[in-house]
Amino acid sequence: MQHLGSDWGCIFDTMRGAFIWIRTTSSLGLMLLAMGCSDSRECLDPAEGSAALNLVPPPSLGEPEFPEDNAFNDVRWALGKALFFDERLSLDGAVSCATCHVPEKAFSAPEAVTPGAFGATGERNSATLTNVAYQPHFMSEGGVPTLEMQVLVPLQEPTEMAHNIVTVCEELAMDYEAQAMNAYGRGLDPFVMTRALATFERSLLSGNSTWDQWQNGGAIEASVERGYALFGGDGLGCDRCHAPPLFTTHGFANNGLEGVSVDPGRWRVTGEPADSGAFKIPTLRNIGFTAPYMHDGRFEDLNAVVSHYASGGEGHAHQDTALAPFTLNEQEHADLLAFLFSLNDTAFVNDARWQP
Repeated sequence: MQHLGSDWGCIFDTMRGAFIWIRTTSSLGLMLLAMGCSDSRECLDPAEGSAALNLVPPPSLGEPEFPEDNAFNDVRWALGKALFFDERLSLDGAVSCATCHVPEKAFSAPEAVTPGAFGATGERNSATLTNVAYQPHFMSEGGVPTLEMQVLVPLQEPTEMAHNIVTVCEELAMDYEAQAMNAYGRGLDPFVMTRALATFERSLLSGNSTWDQWQNGGAIEASVERGYALFGGDGLGCDRCHAPPLFTTHGFANNGLEGVSVDPGRWRVTGEPADSGAFKIPTLRNIGFTAPYMHDGRFEDLNAVVSHYASGGEGHAHQDTALAPFTLNEQEHADLLAFLFSLNDTAFVNDARWQP
């Protein structure tokens, strides 16, 4: 869920250089409540994760960092999972987090833009949550600095869940009272909801693709190996933006989708014209599951994506300078696609732990 509506305000913290998006109809106190423990009760110290979840970070990616006030445990994870699939988080009771982040789609969506509450339509394609624990900033513009804060955006965005986090916590408080107390030592409130959802999302770790198995000594088809060489610095140089092992630099780029930007992208956050049409560089992990592609879902398949980059882009004034036209023969095209599909982690998308 990516769209930021025009009725969201922007608070710039110059000490951290971070933008925090909050709805102008919400109070600053609400944001502070979602940012940390705000009353005399202390947050519970996390218990050790139980064997029931058995969350093991992929060796190639390392341990993800959890905030001090939201260390991981299975109780918090279970609460977050329940909330993630609860359609009552939307005002019309029809849209859950999983509506736009479908497990079988590597927690992306099958539509270019997924309808929100009451059928409202936004502007952005729902990005995959694959390995979101390793991201340093959130939303397509990178305007939200923590996953906990990001939870506030789709929940209160009119074209997504169209709800109010205080109201929805009050409505669901009785149903989640026991889980919330066990997880955080307090009832369901904005602090608990944002922390629990972020905990579940940080558990979505993917690092067992065919490519990973090859990197760990397994066999690989010759086409994948050739495609990886073509993808890299000695070939097309795609790893400049999609660097392994996460296959993203977490940077921002204008990838030449348009000659003149329809969507301002990161310019909305920084106010710098050079950021016009620039968006966060997405991970390529599980790319075979996450069609359609680009921030607006304009490309239905990877063939269309490759064709776009082969064209060299539409010549935007601030288009990334690394974009240049190229030509692939039939074998090279097949090899490149074979490599991209080798980044699919089938075990991840089929894992019963992520199902409702």
